Amino acid sequence: MTSTLHKLPPLLALLLALSACSDAEPDRPQAPAATVTTAAVASKPWSDAIEALGTARANESVLVTAKVTETVVRVNFEDGDLVEAGDVLVDLSGRAEVAGLEEAAAAYREAQKQYQRLQQLTAQKLIPTSQLDAQRGTLEATRARLDATRARLSDRVITAPFAGVLGFRQVSPGTLVTPGTTIASLDDISVIKLDFAVPESFLAALAVGQTVSARSAAWPGREFTGTVRTIDSRVDPVTRAVTLRAEIPNPERELRPGMLLTLRVFQPERQALVIPEISVIQVAQDAHVFRVKADDTVEQVDVKLGQRRGGEVEVVEGLAAGDRIVVDGTVKLRNGARVVEAAAAEPAAEQKGA
Repeated sequence: MTSTLHKLPPLLALLLALSACSDAEPDRPQAPAATVTTAAVASKPWSDAIEALGTARANESVLVTAKVTETVVRVNFEDGDLVEAGDVLVDLSGRAEVAGLEEAAAAYREAQKQYQRLQQLTAQKLIPTSQLDAQRGTLEATRARLDATRARLSDRVITAPFAGVLGFRQVSPGTLVTPGTTIASLDDISVIKLDFAVPESFLAALAVGQTVSARSAAWPGREFTGTVRTIDSRVDPVTRAVTLRAEIPNPERELRPGMLLTLRVFQPERQALVIPEISVIQVAQDAHVFRVKADDTVEQVDVKLGQRRGGEVEVVEGLAAGDRIVVDGTVKLRNGARVVEAAAAEPAAEQKGA
């Protein structure tokens, strides 16, 4: 053998010698199994969500204003008061208007009594019918004057048109107001209208009645749920977006008009394959996971992902229901590596220590 090696080229002789040495060495020990956490791929109900930003609006909103030129007599509310429909907010009525109403009411009562007396006399044929007809005209005229006086007086008593929350008071007793003078703002915020826009590409996936989940920076961790009520009939030609309006119950009045809310519109539920998001290894645009085979070794599998939510991700392609994948411990793995479940490895370590 030695004489034969001397006849070979030096480089080839070196390679053969190293090969002979490696053949003579005993088999190296196999690498220990990596301890990992695994989970089974499961099919579960999944609802796609469209994300957007929305602006909160009051269910009803109005600026309460004066209708006539008059001096404020009484203000019956304070800033931020809750009022019911019909509550008197401001009284502008003066003595002259009250006296005019009493005068018109007295004239109407007198005309009514006179008409009733003439009716009796006409029935007895003591007076002509034309005299009764004239008195009927007088009665109707006094009734009209009474109604007009009441209407003028009602313009001087400003009431809440609906139940809601009042804003800051803009007048005080003695203030001279004119038609259009703002008394206060009034907002019904028992229900919040949430207006938001989404790209026109989602139009086919939108429908009245879909569930909306909204969050506000003012209430961290809180989630407000509502329903889509209206989809605008037009698409904005500049932004290519369609506006929707959702309604969110607000019984505690935590949401206020003008607030910015982040929201998600949920589409109807469907079945989807779902895995933990931390099990996915993302490299640029590619994603893969490690699938555990029957012999406790792993293989790298390329996957196509869909929507994500709350630490979970939808798998569109690459896995099947029942496949077991590595969730925690993917960093130390490679194709063909042996693994052992963390829950199974701990009892074995305890027995060895005992």
